[in-house]
Amino acid sequence: MTLFDVLIAFVALSLLLLLATALRQRLPLLRRLGLPEALVAGLLGLLIGPYSPIRIFPESVYTVWSQTPGVLINVVFASLFLGQTLPSPRLLWERAAGQAAFGMVLGFGQYLVGGLVVLLVLRPVLGTDPLMACLIEVGFEGGHGTAAGMGPVFSRLGLASGEALGLAMATFGILAGVLVGSTLVLIGRRRRWLLTDPAADRGARGVDGRAAGRAAGRAALLDSPGIDGLTVNIALIGGAIGLGVLLRHSLVSMAAGLWGEEAGRLFSALPLFPLAMVGGLLMQRLLQWQGQPDLASAGDQRRIGALAMDVLIAAAMASLNLPLVGEAWLPLLVLALAGLAWTVTVFLWLGPRLFRDAWFERAIADFGQSTGVTATGLLLLRMADPYGRSPALEAFSFKQLVYEPFLGGGLITAFAPIALVALGLPLWTLLALALTAACLAFGAAMARQPGAGPAAP
Repeated sequence: MTLFDVLIAFVALSLLLLLATALRQRLPLLRRLGLPEALVAGLLGLLIGPYSPIRIFPESVYTVWSQTPGVLINVVFASLFLGQTLPSPRLLWERAAGQAAFGMVLGFGQYLVGGLVVLLVLRPVLGTDPLMACLIEVGFEGGHGTAAGMGPVFSRLGLASGEALGLAMATFGILAGVLVGSTLVLIGRRRRWLLTDPAADRGARGVDGRAAGRAAGRAALLDSPGIDGLTVNIALIGGAIGLGVLLRHSLVSMAAGLWGEEAGRLFSALPLFPLAMVGGLLMQRLLQWQGQPDLASAGDQRRIGALAMDVLIAAAMASLNLPLVGEAWLPLLVLALAGLAWTVTVFLWLGPRLFRDAWFERAIADFGQSTGVTATGLLLLRMADPYGRSPALEAFSFKQLVYEPFLGGGLITAFAPIALVALGLPLWTLLALALTAACLAFGAAMARQPGAGPAAP
């Protein structure tokens, strides 16, 4: 494989992305389904991919496609906190605690449901690999990027089909999230679950307008129109990934020193991308400490991350290993349906009890993220609250700062398969139960605090 093969591979992905953009503009169904152009491009790539009878590229191009996601996922996560104004811990606690508790009930509960389904049904009946108990959270909460990044981890731990199954789970999650979420919004509007106070509408729009103005001002201040500014932001991402590499090496060495070589080999399966995210957080803190926060541009970091994610999704789906998915379609479908049932149940049962104001709007954003990606949550929130009358968007945004370092592609997502192998499936499922219950109890305690607002109807 040569650099020219790499160039041809990215030219092919670019053409697929352009074709997907044109199709999405001309086919209203694709827009109604909420499918991103990158996912459409990846599905088109399957038609000419390595497992298609219509192969128009040499094998080296498909090899580049298959290796691209594992590289670009580090760029995506390293850029998450760079250029962001990090709020104080107190402000995070006030704005995000209840929302984070709801999200963590969903996330840990997906591990719990996956563990129970594999332990009680799939493993006794079909002999399913225990590691498949992690697929619901990886595919639903993490999405295509996390599924691609976790592929090598599953492979090293013995589940060679982990990446393909995770990508299939993520695709199911996006489709189910949009379709089921849209239905829930229609039901909520009909049953008057949505916030409809005109005064709240006007006030929230004013607050949102002022917040948008401040955000635009910061973006205008931070964005660097020249190539030098973009180069600096790419270099910062490289530095963040470098810090992640050092952190990963330190963790592997520490595990080997404390618990022996076997623990070191187990920790060597830890993916790099969540540690690259920690590296980005440390890099941003360093810039603030040095009085140079403007070096990291929020706009540039957002565009670099979006570019990496789009190419990642297109490449991952285009190189999806269809034979491996076909071999495990039944347990995958059972897990996907069980995960969707859990997410809908938590939304309908816990949402009104946990959130004491605008429960539907707050819960629907996390429902969308917990079945697809953050963009799915924002899409459903916009459907439920088109004029920004609720505090859901602000709470959801602050919650991401607390949530993303751990679940949905964070450190817990990365460590979960390793912990499952080390503990065994029964103990892992009990741990998931304990974590889900703890988050549920924490959320209930937050809801009972004075001044939380009127109870949801």
